[in-house]
Amino acid sequence: MSTSNLRHVLAPLLLIAATIGLVQPAHAAEAAEQRYVALGDSYSSGVGAGSYLSDSGSCQGSSKAYPSLWAAANAPASFSFTACSGATTSTVKSSQLTPLNSATTLVSITAGGNDVGFASVMQTCVLQSEATCVNAVNNAVTQVNNTLPGSLSSLYGTIRGKAPQARVVVLGYPRFYQLNGSCIAGLSENERAAINRGSDALNGMLAKQAANAGFAYSSVVDEFTGHEICSGDAWLHSVSVPVSNSYHPTAAGHFGGYLPAFRSTV
Repeated sequence: MSTSNLRHVLAPLLLIAATIGLVQPAHAAEAAEQRYVALGDSYSSGVGAGSYLSDSGSCQGSSKAYPSLWAAANAPASFSFTACSGATTSTVKSSQLTPLNSATTLVSITAGGNDVGFASVMQTCVLQSEATCVNAVNNAVTQVNNTLPGSLSSLYGTIRGKAPQARVVVLGYPRFYQLNGSCIAGLSENERAAINRGSDALNGMLAKQAANAGFAYSSVVDEFTGHEICSGDAWLHSVSVPVSNSYHPTAAGHFGGYLPAFRSTV
């Protein structure tokens, strides 16, 4: 092949290579400029995932929680991890928002489950009758519909005021049970179905209030489908020791469930 022909063959390849070379650093630079703040309750802090960070104390922030995993993979310019076990919309607002400012570009949050007494509902369902369990779920759904909207609106408005330029991603909660699954003991199918309905109601309200605030909402239900309790490949703890792990995502649930759901909205 002549030198002239060789140039004609190589020129388009070099152009493609140069174009790829330009795109990759731009993408890397964009990720590096992110200033990320992770807010929320135990589903964001990583209770149940293990590998808790020594400086997180009783908040049980985990290096295997989805905020830590995303930050490790993307190396943002800054990362503040204030999510804390047991947080409600009120305590997120009062104790987690300090890192937010006009330079914040990305925020993630899970909140609302503790406002409607999720832990108490699950304890009732495990320890008491089916009728009492279903009634507890129904009472929680009433709170979801009547009192949670105002609490979420207040929190989301405060976040927007402190971080006016940020992309805010509200993440939902898994559906906890695969119905007619592999479990041969524990709660009845009616109780499991009621708990799933309660989770769906909560997620629906989170999605609605996120939209009202101009925030992104990311469901994790699809990611956890096939990995619920009673699925045979659960990414959620059932009743566990320590008890605080119960009904929380495992490390696999954060890596395979929450991380992809978050990453798809960033």
